[in-house]
Amino acid sequence: MNRFVCDVCGWVYDEAEGYEDGGIAPGTLWADVPEDFECPLCGVGKNQFSQE
Repeated sequence: MNRFVCDVCGWVYDEAEGYEDGGIAPGTLWADVPEDFECPLCGVGKNQFSQE
C-alpha cells in the first residue's frame, strides 16, 4: 500500500488506513479515491498530492 502527501500542507493519505471521516474505507487505493476529493486540512484537490 502507498501513501500520498498533500504538496501544500503535508497531510498524508495512507491507502492502508483510508480516511474514514471522509467516507473512504481502509484499503482504498488512491486511484479509487473520488476525483473530487479535497485535502481535509487545506482544501486543495487530489491533483495536489504526490506519492511518498
